[in-house]
Amino acid sequence: LVIGFLSTPIVKSFAYKLGAIDVPKDERRMHKVPIPRMGGLAIFLGFIISVLLFVEVDDQMKGILLGSVIIVVMGIIDDITPLRASLKFVIQILAALIPVYYGVQITCVSNPNLFSDNPYCSSDLWLSIPITVIWIVGLTNAVNLIDGLDGLAIGVSSISALTMLAIAILVAEPQVAVIMAALVGACIGFMPYNM
Repeated sequence: LVIGFLSTPIVKSFAYKLGAIDVPKDERRMHKVPIPRMGGLAIFLGFIISVLLFVEVDDQMKGILLGSVIIVVMGIIDDITPLRASLKFVIQILAALIPVYYGVQITCVSNPNLFSDNPYCSSDLWLSIPITVIWIVGLTNAVNLIDGLDGLAIGVSSISALTMLAIAILVAEPQVAVIMAALVGACIGFMPYNM
């Protein structure tokens, strides 16, 4: 929270210097004056610094962090000079493959058959890789698509991370709880600047 809060003004001035400014040109924009972009960088700084300080970084976490760095760098470049959607999609897939390479894979999903005795379906390795990549790319784009109103994406992300934090505490997963706490704090630290 502190890092996210303190880094936001620095990132804001950095965005002005680089020309990463969103100028309202059409009726779709909710804001009436130009505002700086790159808020995701302040959130990411709060998150990654906290994770590196308080979480034991194993191979899976290393893969998640490396993939997220690629997404953040792509977002910064896109904020300065808009990238083609197809190029962003390819980069997102490549970034999602990094955690998969480090062992982050969805191997079990809820069974959609409500009448089945088995509540879960296990997936083979060949299925778990595309399912994981689709999940990561889908969530990345879902958050990006709701980032049109001030406070909407950060609010939804905060609520989601807070829910995952509560679940991690309830099921005694301290590493996951600390990671989610870092994300909640980074989001809430940025929130006062995004309203």
